[in-house]
Amino acid sequence: MRALLIGHDHLSLPGAVGERLVDHGWDVTELVVVPAERYLEPNVECEFPDPLDWDLVVPLGSPWSVNDVERIGAWVAPELTMLRKAHEADVPLLGICFGGQALAAALGGSVERAPRAEIGWVPVETDDASAVGPGPWFQFHYDRFLLPPGAVEIARNEVCSQAFTIGRSMGVQFHPEITAHELELWLGNGGDAEVRSQGLEPEVLMEEIRREEAAAFARTRVLVDGFLARMTR
Repeated sequence: MRALLIGHDHLSLPGAVGERLVDHGWDVTELVVVPAERYLEPNVECEFPDPLDWDLVVPLGSPWSVNDVERIGAWVAPELTMLRKAHEADVPLLGICFGGQALAAALGGSVERAPRAEIGWVPVETDDASAVGPGPWFQFHYDRFLLPPGAVEIARNEVCSQAFTIGRSMGVQFHPEITAHELELWLGNGGDAEVRSQGLEPEVLMEEIRREEAAAFARTRVLVDGFLARMTR
């Protein structure tokens, strides 16, 4: 079983999601779209592999917006084409934050600015706790997805849709993969200013994630296990 994990930059790591796939015996390959040396100039060419060569594709988060064509137009359209091809061929997809938004956009939905940013631990209202538990889940986003035709929303809050399923695929708005190490990387590469702009303190977020990490890993294991069980039906 081969899984392709798409990290859109060197700071978007597979974290707890990647670890759980390895626990289940998956052969995990990571593709980094924007290398570290192009982080400030992310409009790079990227040759995405044929998704039919994989049993699972997991597009991860990104500091950019799906709609930010001026900054990432060289690769965002090819990625959406790849995700669409995967879905049409019944290759399961698990889209996380930007990846969930990209999945929605690829299948005929859209992405728009959310009414407010969500940063930190946020509970969600869920229709199926075996698929997406109530959390709290870690959030760090400014945009939100609008569901593609045929998708079923399975979780939400007052800001946006938080999870949907379509076929054998699922998109989530939050970050089940998050670890203390990954958040530290985000904060150390410009995220600290974003956090402060929302009236939050980076040090407090780090304290919270260190306290919450073990419980968050347990919630992610349930999410990944449930997803893998459903995609093999």
